[in-house]
Amino acid sequence: MQVSTDVEALYPGHLEVVQQRYRNAIHRAGKRGLMIPAGTPRVAFLDDHTYPFMVNPHFKAWLPLLDVPESFLVIRENDKPLLLYHQPDDYWHKPAGDPTGYWVDHFDIQTIKSIKDVHNLIGDPRELMFIGEETDLAGELGIDAVNPEDALHALHFQRAYKTPYEIACIQLANVNAARGHIAAEQAFRSGLSEFEIQHRYLAAISARERQTPYSGIVALNENCAVLHYQHYGLDAPAQMYSMLIDAGAAYNGYAADVTRTYAFRDGAFGELIARMETEQLGIIDDIRPGMNYAELHRKMHLRLAGVLKDFGIVDMPPTEMVENNVTFTFLPHGLGHFLGLQTHDVGGHQRDEGGAISAPPSQYPALRLTRPIEDGQVFTIEPGLYFIPMLLEELRHSPHSAAVNWQRIEELLPCGGIRIEDNVAMIDGKPCNLTREAFSAATP
Repeated sequence: MQVSTDVEALYPGHLEVVQQRYRNAIHRAGKRGLMIPAGTPRVAFLDDHTYPFMVNPHFKAWLPLLDVPESFLVIRENDKPLLLYHQPDDYWHKPAGDPTGYWVDHFDIQTIKSIKDVHNLIGDPRELMFIGEETDLAGELGIDAVNPEDALHALHFQRAYKTPYEIACIQLANVNAARGHIAAEQAFRSGLSEFEIQHRYLAAISARERQTPYSGIVALNENCAVLHYQHYGLDAPAQMYSMLIDAGAAYNGYAADVTRTYAFRDGAFGELIARMETEQLGIIDDIRPGMNYAELHRKMHLRLAGVLKDFGIVDMPPTEMVENNVTFTFLPHGLGHFLGLQTHDVGGHQRDEGGAISAPPSQYPALRLTRPIEDGQVFTIEPGLYFIPMLLEELRHSPHSAAVNWQRIEELLPCGGIRIEDNVAMIDGKPCNLTREAFSAATP
């Protein structure tokens, strides 16, 4: 299924949807308007430089303005959205240039030199609610409705339903990420270190690490078993077995979240990767509208149990393996999560706009998504099969130890583990694999 990526043509329709959602939120808060800050850089403790700036996701839901801190949006019921665009006089840093792009005509844009200018431009602050981190500023401005829960619950629930513009942005982010993954695989096959592979990835997507939606994971060998591995080794291992790369890219503030695993040479681990890819694509084919994502997660555990049995890792009927939570040892994280303005987008456990929660099953506490699958949603599908020493030790001391082929596990331990992650959009009742389309588009 081909996704339109004409973001300029799709943007006006997106803005109409966003305006309606936020107007509804304003009414829930009993106000007549809304103020959204882009955000303020945080100064490091006892220092004079700031941490990497991350724009408020509620701000970038309206427009693709990602690196102009101390700007503000003011939304009133029937007025054109007001953008207070921060363009200070500064010779220490380069100020933002004049705003340009397909979005500018949709906003009343006024330049501000500092936050002091805001006071005279927002009208009666008692009519506004405020969504952002800068709660002290809201108080200084005289805004009393700060991050009202009723409004946020409604906005976060609705954010699960992406507009065609948003899906286009996620698709374009995937195309860029695919370029990086192709470059990273080539670097791995050349025997480079984690540090060098990461920099080949960043060069391929033309981004600094702070511009990616999350810190990428480049794990070699046994490091592939660390779910959120946080280092980049400077030296390549003497013996190369495997690479797991979990790395994303962004487009207009929307995230791609992609993972691939590779074996350095042919053999059992490469065969295991191929089988896991078959199961990953199979679980995507199983997706139907109305299916609860938690049920999809359980179906994946059944598929994983079949892999463990077929590869002689655990000798137990698959249903029994799942019922006894043996598969959790090999897949301790959730199958996926919502994706969009944030890598782990909000609302995954919400049942409705009122904020009611559907908690994950007690058997799978890390599952981030428990909602029914519906059109417009974009989520990840990222099954894994890991050999994590801590969890394996617990299994060794469990009643199910005798069913485990420990010699087989010892052979696979140096490879660490497998994760394969695609981004899927539900369009017209069918799953559209944005990541696979992106790799096809990015492959030379």
